[in-house]
Amino acid sequence: MKVLLKLSFFIHAALCLAQQTDYVDFKSVNAIIEIKPKSNQVTGEITLSFDILKATDSIFIDAQNMQLENVRFNNDSINWSNDGKKLWLIKSFKPSHNNEISFRYKANPTKSIYFIDWEDDVINSGQIWTQGQGKYTSNWLPSIDDMNDKIEFDLSVTFDKDYEVIANGNLTFKQFNDSTITWHYDMQKPMSSYLVALAIGKYNKKVAYSKRGIPLEMYYYPEDSLKFEPTYRYTKAMFDFLENEIGVPYPWQNYKQVPVKDFLYAGMENTSLTIFSDSFVVDSIGFVDKNYVNVNAHELAHQWFGNLVTETSGMHHWLHEGFATYYALLAEKDIFGENYYYWKLYEYAQELLDQDRAGQSTSLLDPKSSSITFYKKGAWVLHILRESIKDKAFRTAVTNYLIKQQFKNIETNDFIGEVEKVIGKDLNELVERWLIKKEFPYDEAMQSLKKSTFIQEFLMVDCEVQTSKCKKYLSSPISAEAKSKIIRQNDGLITVETFRNPLKVRQTISKSLPKVPLELKENYETLLDDKSYITLEAALFGLWNSFPDEQGKYLNKTKGLVGFSDKNIKTLWLTLALLTDDFEPENDNEYFSELTDFTSSKYSFEVRQNAFRYLAWVSSCGIECQENLKEATKHHNWRFSKFAKELLKKIE
Repeated sequence: MKVLLKLSFFIHAALCLAQQTDYVDFKSVNAIIEIKPKSNQVTGEITLSFDILKATDSIFIDAQNMQLENVRFNNDSINWSNDGKKLWLIKSFKPSHNNEISFRYKANPTKSIYFIDWEDDVINSGQIWTQGQGKYTSNWLPSIDDMNDKIEFDLSVTFDKDYEVIANGNLTFKQFNDSTITWHYDMQKPMSSYLVALAIGKYNKKVAYSKRGIPLEMYYYPEDSLKFEPTYRYTKAMFDFLENEIGVPYPWQNYKQVPVKDFLYAGMENTSLTIFSDSFVVDSIGFVDKNYVNVNAHELAHQWFGNLVTETSGMHHWLHEGFATYYALLAEKDIFGENYYYWKLYEYAQELLDQDRAGQSTSLLDPKSSSITFYKKGAWVLHILRESIKDKAFRTAVTNYLIKQQFKNIETNDFIGEVEKVIGKDLNELVERWLIKKEFPYDEAMQSLKKSTFIQEFLMVDCEVQTSKCKKYLSSPISAEAKSKIIRQNDGLITVETFRNPLKVRQTISKSLPKVPLELKENYETLLDDKSYITLEAALFGLWNSFPDEQGKYLNKTKGLVGFSDKNIKTLWLTLALLTDDFEPENDNEYFSELTDFTSSKYSFEVRQNAFRYLAWVSSCGIECQENLKEATKHHNWRFSKFAKELLKKIE
C-alpha cells in the first residue's frame, strides 16, 4: 500500500546494517544471583541458551564493567574476551540449535540498579530496585541490550531473609538458608532485556484476582496499610476493562506493582512487574488531588503495548507511549466518565499547541521527539483514528495487530497496515497529517472535541473581558472546569457566593488570590477545612500572607498536618512558624532543626526538595543544609541533582 512506501522514507539507513539478531537468536537466560547491598555488588552464575542462525566468527553478550570467569560454550572451554562492555566468544560458529553459554560474573553497577538507604544501619529499611529502560539491564545482569532480541528470563535471587524479593514472572518456590532466602522466579514467555526487573524491600502485599483469574499482587510499606486502598483504587476494575477493551487476554502469568523510594520516573512497565514512585502512595484526602490511577492504567496498558509487542527502534516509540496513554485514558473514562476523557484530551491539545508555538514541533516518527509528542500526540492519533473508522473497525484492527505481532518487534507500518486491511482503504492522508507532519493538527483536534457538549460549554465561557454574564456564570450549573477558567481569567469576580461551589472550584480560588480581600476573609478561612492537600497548602499561605495579625491563629489550626508524601503542608508550616513573630519562640530551634533534617538523604528527594526551597527562601540554608545540598548534587535522580546544583550556585 502507498502508505507503507511513504513511511519507508523515514527508516534510518542504519537499519541496513547487519545486527547480531540476524545471526544469533537468544532464547532464554537462567540467572542465579546474589546481591550484597553494603558493597553495591551483584554476583552470579548465568546460562544463556541460543540458536545460531548463520555462520559467524563471534558472538557477544552485553556485560557492562563486569568481571567474568569460567566461560563455557556447550560445557567446553572457548576463546573469549571482555572489553568492559561485552563478553565476546570467538569461534567459527556454524548454524545450530540449543546451544548454551555459561559463566560467572561480578559487578558493582553505577547504573540500572539502585541501592537506596543502605548507608545507615539505624534505618534498616533499605531498598534495591532496577530501571533498565534507557540505562540497560546489562549493567547488573549480562543480557542483550538490543530490544529486538526477545528472551525468556528466569531469575533466582539470594538475599537477606528479612526482605521481600520481587521479580518478573511467577514465584515458583523459596529456598530458606541460614540468614538468607533464595527466591526462584519463572517467566514463561520472552521479553526484551530492558524489561527485566527486581525490587527488594520491606513490604506487605494484598492479592486480588481479575475476572479471568490473573493474580494482581499489590505491595505496600507496612506502615502504609491505611493508604493501600486509595493508592490501588480501581486496579481490578481497570485490569478487567483493559482486557475486554483490547480484546487480547493479559499475556503474562501475574501482575505485580511495587512502590519504591526516589524512583526516576512516575512508573516503569517491567513485564508483569510495574515499579512506581512511592510519591503516589496516598491517603483518601490525597487521592482527590494526586493519585496513582492514571499511572496505574498507563503501566498496565504497556503490558500489551510495549511488552507483548515491542518497537524495533525509537522511531516507532509512539506505539508504546501513545497507545499506553490512550488506553489509560479509556480506562479512566470507564471510571470517571466521558467528560473527564474529553477534558484530558483538551489538556493534551493545549500542551501540543504550546509546543508548536515554542517552535519545538516534531514528527511522531522522529526518534528524538519529546515525551509530549510520543505520549499525547500519540494518544490523539488513536482518538482521531477511532473516530474516523468507528469503534468496531478500530477494536478489530488492534486485536488483529496484537495477535499477529505478539512477542515480536514491530514498526508503525505493522499497525497501520492492519487497520487498512480491516477498513479496505489506505490511510495516507491521516498518516501524513498526524504522524509525519511536525505540527499538531490543532484545528482538527478542536473540531473533534466540540462533539462534547461539556467542551463546547467550556470553550463558550470566556471572561478575559468581563461581561455582565461572568458573575452569573459562577453561580450557574456550568462545569467546575468552566468556573475555574473564569476565576483564573479574572479573580476579581470572586464573591462570597463563589465559595459555595464544589471542591475543584474552591481549590482554584485558593490558588488565585495573591492577597485575600477583607470582605472574603471569613469565607476564605473555610478553605482550611477542605479535604484537599493542595487547597490546604495554598489557603494556609494565602491567609498567613494576607492577615499578619492572625498568623498564629492559622498556624494553630493547621498544626500537625503533613499533606502528601512530600510533606508539602508540613514544610510550609515549619517555615511560616519560623517567620511568624511571637509564635512559639521557645520552639524555633526545634522547628528549624526539623526543617533542616528534611534535607537529609533519609527522606525522599521530593521532601528534600521542598525543604531546600523553603530554607533558601528564608536565607537559612546553613552548614548542615548546604552539606546535604552538595550530597544531593550527586543523586541518581537527574532532575533532583540538577535542582540541587542550580540552588547551590544561588546560595553560595
